[in-house]
Amino acid sequence: MENPLLLFPQLNISASKDKSYYKVMKSAIKEEPHKASKPGAKQKRNRLSLLLQKPEFHEGDHAGKPGNLTKAASVSPEEAVKWGESFDKLLSEKAGLDAFTKFLKTEFSEENIEFWMACEDYKKSKTAHELLPKAKAIFETFIEKDAPKEVNLDFHTKEVTSRNIGQPLLTTFDAAQNTVYRLMEQDSYPRFLRSDPYLSLVKGRHPGHPTLRRRSRSFTVNDFQGVRPDFTVW
Repeated sequence: MENPLLLFPQLNISASKDKSYYKVMKSAIKEEPHKASKPGAKQKRNRLSLLLQKPEFHEGDHAGKPGNLTKAASVSPEEAVKWGESFDKLLSEKAGLDAFTKFLKTEFSEENIEFWMACEDYKKSKTAHELLPKAKAIFETFIEKDAPKEVNLDFHTKEVTSRNIGQPLLTTFDAAQNTVYRLMEQDSYPRFLRSDPYLSLVKGRHPGHPTLRRRSRSFTVNDFQGVRPDFTVW
């Protein structure tokens, strides 16, 4: 039988070269699908979490824990009353922002306040180098079609924001943030002030134990006129 190396001289390579060849091929095979794949919803959320490490993004995720109830109950009636003066006043107070975020979680619309907070953090960027990755993360998480936490924006605002993502400025999300702000101010904020947990805080009582209710993620101000939401423990 003839030596196979004479029949196929291309196989006449050393073992070390052979290993190196397959190592390169293996790396190339792994790398190619990675380049072609598009980040999924989970990856987008992870990217936003890494870029926007804000404590308030994670507070209230476990509404049933005793610590949250104690924290909410520790708010004085006088402080809670001030939250009713204006929506700006509510968001400017750390405890007020936490309470409002928990309220939106009961309505499954927390994406609105999370987007607003992400925009506030974005505008605090100190260098142009920070803007592009943060802008892309916010856009992919909250604005683009079928984003994991898509907020309700009109077509014009979404288009203007989309065009500016390539070369973002500190003002890139201003129009979108203002739209979501007005939506919360006109729709969610009045219901928050009428909610049993908030009224309990104003009267100095412990909040009760209401239940959750699922609703559609996309909504407009007129969709919920006169509707009274349910609530979880604060």
